[in-house]
Amino acid sequence: MKHIILSDEIKQACPNFVGAMLCADIRNSAYSEELWKEIGEFQIKYRETYTTESIKCMPSIQATREAYKRCGKDPSRYRPSGEALVRRILKGTDLYKVDTTVDLINLASIAFGYSIGGFDEDRIVGDTLTLGIGREGEPYEGIGRGPINIGGLPVYRDQIGGIGTPTSDHERTKLSTDTKHLLVIVNGYDGNKKQVLACAQFIEALCQKYAEATNTSITTF
Repeated sequence: MKHIILSDEIKQACPNFVGAMLCADIRNSAYSEELWKEIGEFQIKYRETYTTESIKCMPSIQATREAYKRCGKDPSRYRPSGEALVRRILKGTDLYKVDTTVDLINLASIAFGYSIGGFDEDRIVGDTLTLGIGREGEPYEGIGRGPINIGGLPVYRDQIGGIGTPTSDHERTKLSTDTKHLLVIVNGYDGNKKQVLACAQFIEALCQKYAEATNTSITTF
């Protein structure tokens, strides 16, 4: 199991931060029809409940935007993924179809408003992840985005560099249909440990239902 350390710089910038890490053995797939039925039903209900204006008041989204500002990034230029996904469906566009595990993590991100990192644990180098703040010029290749300027973004680093920010995870550790060992991080910049844990448990249940997850464990930090 990986260990997560909060750097002094992130503690200073985001003193209320709480996180949850889920680890599981999974069998990923390219597509799950049953999952997408659930996602479709959820999207309909979500659009009936929220608007692009009302989501600005969601504590999870609001706190992540504030964290970006504290770390030195404009959240309107580099949107946190949780907010970007919510805005996407509220504008009438369906979620991306990537693979089953990514799709269910995206569902959880919309349901709770948190930016969530999903990683292939076998591709992470070393036993420790450290949450810090990105530096100008630090190399980082976002999934499907190419090089990203992560200066001023909260970033998880393994032994050789950054693997995850709330805007985009890194190509090097991304999930695929070959992934056997899943590591998920729920980022709670709102400090709501109860909701962060509930989000991780929601992902755990989805993984058990749609990705044959076993040996699951959740830790908070």
